[in-house]
Amino acid sequence: MKKNSYKLSIVIPAYNEEGNITATVEGIRAVLLREAIPYELVLVDDNSADATLTVLDGLAAADPGIVVVRREPPRGFGRAVRSGLERASGDVIVICMADLSDDPEDIIKYYRKIEEGYDCVFGSRFIRGSRCVNYPRFKLFCNRIVNTVMQLMFWTKYNDLTNSFKAYRSYVIRDIWPLKACHFNITIELSLNTLIRGYAIAQVPISWQGRTWGSSNLHLSEMGRRYLSTLLRAWFEKNLILDDVMAESVVCRNRAVAQAVGLETRIDALERRLDSLEGKTP
Repeated sequence: MKKNSYKLSIVIPAYNEEGNITATVEGIRAVLLREAIPYELVLVDDNSADATLTVLDGLAAADPGIVVVRREPPRGFGRAVRSGLERASGDVIVICMADLSDDPEDIIKYYRKIEEGYDCVFGSRFIRGSRCVNYPRFKLFCNRIVNTVMQLMFWTKYNDLTNSFKAYRSYVIRDIWPLKACHFNITIELSLNTLIRGYAIAQVPISWQGRTWGSSNLHLSEMGRRYLSTLLRAWFEKNLILDDVMAESVVCRNRAVAQAVGLETRIDALERRLDSLEGKTP
């Protein structure tokens, strides 16, 4: 079996997901164990009013690879994602929903693309080979309008920028930090901040399933002004101060390369030391 060299952190924000979170975690763990991918699951309770936190604590007690983050008010999807990203320690980071909408098999697809050398992987529910089931019609209509506008504004082929289910190398997250969005507008903050910095991005088809338990926490009537604010900030950065943005990005990338080289050097030294010790063993 192929040795997987990258540790994978999966950040899962959860608010009132006691009926979904166990199945979500078990499904993800099953594919990661099958593929022998080193992992941590960062489960973020966003001030749930039900038994979600109790369920998370039970999951963590059964698996040392699970970390629970307990957030203080105010709650918000973006705040929960940010808390999870701050805690994540993996080389590759995937943000996944807690409501069973994302297919765990697509996480493996993301990971393999990262292994090919990409910096990020953007899943799309709207390209050939994708599968999208039970998407509320009005939300789907709004989704396609918003994504089309962003494609035109940023002149990009990526057509599902509002989807949070994406993969990033950890140095990409460090580069685009600090993130500011507090709610679902963090989805486009992550996507657009990555896009304008010119990282190597793969777009792959994914499977998506609308929730069957509980209710969505995304309320379109409340999100318009937040999406607009995040969208305009990224657009102005791209068109007015991209030189400054890229200068900072180059520093971050060089630092990541230096850290990787240093780590490889230490690993080589440890391997030589072990070989030497084994050679002395009678």
